[in-house]
Amino acid sequence: MTGKKEIESFSAQDTFELGRKIGEEVEKGTVFTLNGDLGVGKTVFTQGVAKGLGITGPVNSPTFTIVQIYEEGRIPFYHFDVYRIGDVSEMDEIGYEDYFYGEGVCLIEWAQLVEEILPEHYISITISKELDKGFDYRKITIEEI
Repeated sequence: MTGKKEIESFSAQDTFELGRKIGEEVEKGTVFTLNGDLGVGKTVFTQGVAKGLGITGPVNSPTFTIVQIYEEGRIPFYHFDVYRIGDVSEMDEIGYEDYFYGEGVCLIEWAQLVEEILPEHYISITISKELDKGFDYRKITIEEI
């Protein structure tokens, strides 16, 4: 993928399916950042990515653990939620570099809070609501950085 794409989602199922498709096609070593307000569907999107990677167990946001590790799929999946991080040094404590530069796929929710440690290249995904287009409408912007 190159450049910037904007995708319209009209339901949680659309958002899940986009995530699933990305999960099926992603290669090891890919880092995604996932941004958007509370309640826009970040967890639904992440669950789709996990499904596409072949993960069958439950996938929830790791709000209180910072990172959730899933190794049952075709590629290890590292799901970060850094919303509650107080200082970027907390990422050092969990050994983020092993995940960011490892053999798995990283998805980092609220990545703007740890921007200074993101790899040079990553795929930015932003989910936003546009209520004038309906309660379930989401605009999903995917951009290679």
